[in-house]
Amino acid sequence: MLVGIDLGGTKVAYTLADENGEIRARKRHASPQTGDSDRDIQTLVEAVRELCAENGVGEPASVGLSAPGPLDLEAGLVLHPPNLSGWTEVALPSRLAEALSCPVHMENDANAGALAEWRYGAGRGARHGIYLTMSTGVGGGLMLDGRLYRGPRGSAGEVGHMPVEWQGEPCACGLRGCLEAYVGGRAWAARLRKSAPEDSSVLTRAGSREAISPEHTIEAARAGDPWACEELKRFNHYLARGLSQLIFLLAPERIVLGTIVAAAGEELCLNPVREEVARHVWPHQAPGLEIVAAELGDDLPHRSAIAVALDGALRD
Repeated sequence: MLVGIDLGGTKVAYTLADENGEIRARKRHASPQTGDSDRDIQTLVEAVRELCAENGVGEPASVGLSAPGPLDLEAGLVLHPPNLSGWTEVALPSRLAEALSCPVHMENDANAGALAEWRYGAGRGARHGIYLTMSTGVGGGLMLDGRLYRGPRGSAGEVGHMPVEWQGEPCACGLRGCLEAYVGGRAWAARLRKSAPEDSSVLTRAGSREAISPEHTIEAARAGDPWACEELKRFNHYLARGLSQLIFLLAPERIVLGTIVAAAGEELCLNPVREEVARHVWPHQAPGLEIVAAELGDDLPHRSAIAVALDGALRD
């Protein structure tokens, strides 16, 4: 049996699956947030042991770990995740492997999401593709010739920091004009809270300016709110800019878009993005390219970690 651990800033998803990746049991707990990585790791170990014991499993054959970046995959280190207090250069895979007496394979959450969508979701059947998630920030996973491309130290796929405006909006990474500064959830929410007019239904839906989120804007745009529609048009424009660069560089056959795009759907986001991309790539590139919404939704954390375990077993 395989175990998956999806380690987030607020929740940890634990999953038990068979050797074919079929899920047999799952749990979610609040993330351990003691400020002491040793104590937090012990909590993870105990939760895995509990999940196995409840399902009549001794030691797992392998563990897949989806972890928040930044990571050094070659060194096997979780470097300094902003949402895990007290974690600095933590050798999480080796620590878990020692405690659980089995191999542990780690990927950043975007790479893990790409593996999951290609095994279980919207990426199935494609050999060349790109996965983007636009939650707090923008993460990417590159599936090239049927394999996840990681790059040196696992640093490939940082599509959120491609420049889409040379002297554009400041990004949390310290640069300016990054794609994440325009389509990342945190950056977009900050813009919405600052610029929403008093007469917009976005403000009414949120209840207060400080509570405005991309979800409120999508709901308002769906209802025809003019300002929300313009904001979504801007979001789509910058997303199309980023995708056009990726298409020329990697020639994917399928691009899978998660989180904000999946929530907005075909009419508000996917169709406008497809149309704008088609206007900015060569004519022979657009007909064979699929730009689709991610499919796994709330199931993604469980599928991601198990997909990492399966991918790691293939590489061992």
